[in-house]
Amino acid sequence: MRIGITCYPTYGGSGVVATELGIELAAKGHEIHFISYSQPFRLSGRDDGIFYHEVPVSSYPLFEFPPYDLALASRMAEVAEFNSLDLLHVHYAIPHSVSALLARQMLAARGRHLPFVTTLHGTDITLVGLDRSYLPITRHAIEQSDGVTSISSYLRDETNERFEISRHIEVIPNFVNCDVYTPFRDDATRREARKRFAKPDEALLMHLSNFRPVKRVADVIKVFARIAGEMPAQLILVGDGPDRSSVEWLAHDLGIHQRIHFLGKQERVNELLPQADLLLMPSELESFGLAALEAMACKVPAIATRVGGVPELIDHGDTGLLYAVGDTEAMARGAIDLLSDPVRLEEMRNTARQTAQKRFCASLVVPRYVEFYKQVLEQQ
Repeated sequence: MRIGITCYPTYGGSGVVATELGIELAAKGHEIHFISYSQPFRLSGRDDGIFYHEVPVSSYPLFEFPPYDLALASRMAEVAEFNSLDLLHVHYAIPHSVSALLARQMLAARGRHLPFVTTLHGTDITLVGLDRSYLPITRHAIEQSDGVTSISSYLRDETNERFEISRHIEVIPNFVNCDVYTPFRDDATRREARKRFAKPDEALLMHLSNFRPVKRVADVIKVFARIAGEMPAQLILVGDGPDRSSVEWLAHDLGIHQRIHFLGKQERVNELLPQADLLLMPSELESFGLAALEAMACKVPAIATRVGGVPELIDHGDTGLLYAVGDTEAMARGAIDLLSDPVRLEEMRNTARQTAQKRFCASLVVPRYVEFYKQVLEQQ
């Protein structure tokens, strides 16, 4: 198939999933065309079967805000027509599904039908989409999509309830390439890699996010401060965003800044994650929790919050530990107890990897997207 993919190319879960999906589809022989305002950050190199089309946006003085959604719709229609695309797959409803709908209408006037699939990722439904200024158009775009998927049952149910949508929404979970996200092949290699961040007797914790308020990165610092007060430990923070400055100051005020490594945005997180003992993910809300899945594939359990779609991914006590939002004391105690019990930690590490392999590997999930595309095309 020839598939157009549109996503936000920045550092966030929806863009990561969309990019990885395109890479996996191309590896299976499909022709993938990414359409966005910049190249997705995980789309490195020139993989066979992958093409990138930039969306130029005019900065005419009359426009206080550049009309990206209109430029995107126009570019979608052009790319679809010039490359004979079979369908568009847009990730994150706003404004991508609206632009795809407009592109479909533009091509229909020229006698060509271009179906599109919308994948809902989270805040496009739970936060932005519920804004009264966006709710009607978001609902309309979802209802007009030729196919809709969500990354968790939680998000599907939220969409149906909050938007009063009765149409079918296919649940296809996020996935991870289990051949790329892997633990170290032996303990000696792992010890050598960890030397950059921690001494042999130190625990190594990690957090990965876009540093937005919903990620509660300050809670990561509070949890780590409690852990570091009881045992030798280091913390790696991967990512960047609006809360970074306040988090840096909090670490300084708590006197633990010298034990925290701010790495900023990293492309090859698969090389960093296997070094950690635990991942900290104290989010206010996660519709799935992709960072936790990538960690699990690397044999790294997560200390996370019992919110949204996270319980669909993490089994409390088996593949990680779940707590109430904001309960940093309980999270820290859970982490300390786990780090103090090497046998239990190793069992949880192994179970986390096995769960990722059995339920969330790209080799299992990506074919479900291909089958869904076929169903959409057959209904046209």
